[in-house]
Amino acid sequence: MSSNTDHRSRTLFLGAILHAFTHVYQVALLPLYFLIRDDLELTGVGQSTSLVTVMMIAYFVPSYFAGILADKFSKKHLLAIGLAINGLGFIGLAESGSYHMALASVIIAGLGGSLFHPAATSLIARLYPTGTGRALGLLGIGAAVGFLIGPIYAGWRANMLEPMIGPSAWRKPVFELGLAGLIMSAIFHRFADEDKVAAHADDSSKPVVPMFPTPALWALFLCAAFFFSLRDFTGFGMGSLGSLFLQKAHGFDTKLTGSTLSVIFLAASISTPMFGGLSDRGRIRWTLLVLGVAAVLVFVFPHFPAEWAFAPYFFYGFFFMGSYPMVEAALMEAVPDDVRGRVFGVFITIGGGLGSLAPWILGEWVKNLGEPAVGNPAAFYPIYGVLTITLLLSLLGLPFLHAIRKRERNLEKHPEASAAAEKTT
Repeated sequence: MSSNTDHRSRTLFLGAILHAFTHVYQVALLPLYFLIRDDLELTGVGQSTSLVTVMMIAYFVPSYFAGILADKFSKKHLLAIGLAINGLGFIGLAESGSYHMALASVIIAGLGGSLFHPAATSLIARLYPTGTGRALGLLGIGAAVGFLIGPIYAGWRANMLEPMIGPSAWRKPVFELGLAGLIMSAIFHRFADEDKVAAHADDSSKPVVPMFPTPALWALFLCAAFFFSLRDFTGFGMGSLGSLFLQKAHGFDTKLTGSTLSVIFLAASISTPMFGGLSDRGRIRWTLLVLGVAAVLVFVFPHFPAEWAFAPYFFYGFFFMGSYPMVEAALMEAVPDDVRGRVFGVFITIGGGLGSLAPWILGEWVKNLGEPAVGNPAAFYPIYGVLTITLLLSLLGLPFLHAIRKRERNLEKHPEASAAAEKTT
């Protein structure tokens, strides 16, 4: 029993480190938008923000196929390979001589990152069939650390180098983060334990189990994924919009912008395990609480004076990021183990794919504000109002997840109903 506990804890710890690297790459470019624009001689900041959108689309769109791999093959190998590709993409981005090369590089980075969540989430849910929310919350600490380090390091490093080398200062931190990912990939592959259940099963020869046995379950699932994509839209939007808002409306430099944005994720390192554990005793009510409070904080953020910008960001991150382990645990508990990789893959393909449009959409919106309006905090009020509404609408995904779990359990108790449903489809 002790050996199994050690195995689970070691796997969870190493998975959290990989989680950190996965999300470092998603936010490292946030304080670098204007440097990238000037160095690559882009037409506007919208092209800079679109690099993040393209990377996130490449990250989310293949998630279903990543889920198929996670249900069939070694999750350890998939996780190590994914981080290596992610790191190589960032090294390529640092060496890009044109916007098209930069786009190709972020696509490679996104494809590598797409392997993480379907493999890691299904693995942890399998290892922790009880206390799933708490385990995913602990895994989520890695994301919080990555989100914290990414903008701080990139902003600090670029700000230090800019007086010496000008706009190309953004390249150095991007290259260094890519190289660190390659090194961590090798360390993980060497020291991580294989999933003991999967290691002794010939998963590649198993018959494919349908994700959902009835059209009604498919409809419920797609509705849940769509509504939670609105949560992700707000999440991506708060990072990218915050970078533009702080630098244009309040005159922050890249270092201060990165430090302020990172406050979101400092709070998340506390809240994800806490709310994940609390939600094991009531997922819906805790998720309603954290997303409801987060929506209020999104609305009030642009009204705060510049010197207090970190305060609403801290509390927003505390509540908003706490929703992720709760929703992931609810989804994993709603479906059988054999399909969790694919289910989560489709879930984040829809949710993250639509949500990742936020950096591009909001970047274009800010660009169209023009001068001198973009220097006035009040010009940003309508944009933050839209993000508030999308976050509140995301709460409609909760009853759909609850209905999936209820129907799946009924089918487990009455398998003949599932067989009859398959004959009619």
